[in-house]
Amino acid sequence: MAVSMLQLSRSGAHVDVETSRSARHCVGDGGFWNLRKRDCSLHQCGGNCGAERQHQRSVDSFLSRKRCEKLKRSPADRPLLKFTVSSVQETQKAASLLHDIYVGAVAGATAGVVVEAALYPIDTIKTRLQAAHLGGNPSLFKGLYSGLAGNLAGVLPASAVFVGVYEPVKRKLLSVLPDQFSSIAHLTAGVCGGGISSLIRVPTEVVKQRMQTGQFVSPQSAVRQIVAKEGIRGLYAGFRSFLLRDLPFDAFQFCIYEQLKISYAKRVRRELNDTETAFIGAIAGAMTGAVTTPLDVIKTRLMIQGPNQQYKGIQDCVVKIIRDEGAGTLFQGLGPRILWIGVGGSIFFGALEKTKESMEERSLSKIITAPAGYV
Repeated sequence: MAVSMLQLSRSGAHVDVETSRSARHCVGDGGFWNLRKRDCSLHQCGGNCGAERQHQRSVDSFLSRKRCEKLKRSPADRPLLKFTVSSVQETQKAASLLHDIYVGAVAGATAGVVVEAALYPIDTIKTRLQAAHLGGNPSLFKGLYSGLAGNLAGVLPASAVFVGVYEPVKRKLLSVLPDQFSSIAHLTAGVCGGGISSLIRVPTEVVKQRMQTGQFVSPQSAVRQIVAKEGIRGLYAGFRSFLLRDLPFDAFQFCIYEQLKISYAKRVRRELNDTETAFIGAIAGAMTGAVTTPLDVIKTRLMIQGPNQQYKGIQDCVVKIIRDEGAGTLFQGLGPRILWIGVGGSIFFGALEKTKESMEERSLSKIITAPAGYV
């Protein structure tokens, strides 16, 4: 009850209006309604005068509004409800993150395997051209698919990890950065994806390139003999040179692709079709492949040198190549590399976007057709 007592003084000169505890709790001790004494000539009307009734209605109305406002506000202020809302939001964020990782991993694995299987012979020729000075390699066009099976076994998880990391990192950064800094999100996501996936990609690359140059006949024997002669470290030969090549390569290739895609979509004012996506992927791949060719030559030399250790590191490798073979050797295999990565970029990004689109459509279809209460 908002007003507990209207106490009429025996003298009939004043009315003392006291607020109840509930009223004080509602409006606060220092609130607007510090009710005060009001004068009312009640000695002749017995407390039923219009002034007294109007005053009581005003007090009741005000306190009623305050209680309603408190009830409206109180659910959001209750700790339990806050915890529940926070838990739901955290669950939704976790579900969205897992969805991005899953879609990225499947799309990346699909695109990586398709590209590797389709263009492996070009990669083999490029590797043999870059390794020509070391000798001991087979004919340039013999056994072009040597090591493909073992390579696919490594490419599948490596590509899945790369895109599975790239997509959620990209989305998170794009949600917090202004539009004009979107390139930073793409560069950073590419570095993160490349760095983590390199733990799988480097051993795969070492085995692949040594088989391409005729050092081993099967992935199993390659792994066994490398570990026996060089230890586990042998599987990570050229790790730093690999990072030196692939971190900038991954960052710039994906950044160029994303930025070209955004710019072209703004210009044509519509979604890109499959052909346009593949063409932009080819441009991004060819440009990045050409620029990073010297880094690729260094990486190849360090990875395939084996236990002889002809080169002691990246700097020693660069100095010896320029001194013994000339600076032009750093661009050995440029043509096949541009062709391989240009066409590969077209296939990779085309397959990537198509797989992501297909998976998103399937997810949406499941949501639409789900029974009520299951969404």
